[in-house]
Amino acid sequence: MNVMTDEWLDVGEISDIPRRGARCIRIGETSVAVFRTADDQIHALEDKCPHRNGPLSQGIVHDGCVTCPLHNWVISLKTGQAQGADEGSTEVYPVRLDGTRVLLGFRGK
Repeated sequence: MNVMTDEWLDVGEISDIPRRGARCIRIGETSVAVFRTADDQIHALEDKCPHRNGPLSQGIVHDGCVTCPLHNWVISLKTGQAQGADEGSTEVYPVRLDGTRVLLGFRGK
């Protein structure tokens, strides 16, 4: 994980996030995309592609990755790393489920 966690933010029900889609959460100036895979795994990344800052939340979720809608970079939901020949990464945030509630971990101020 790239972010040290000392606070957990309740971001809603798992059902609030569409399967193979995302929901955006603001933490200060940062937009975080919380993703739900087809098999209900939850991941969170900064909503910014490492290539040209494209909105990953608007990308296509598939096979544990998201494809940026701007230039088709594929980013791992688990590591935030660009896949294939592309290089770069985006910030990863810890998430966990508390029953059906999705909790997003972040560094408090």
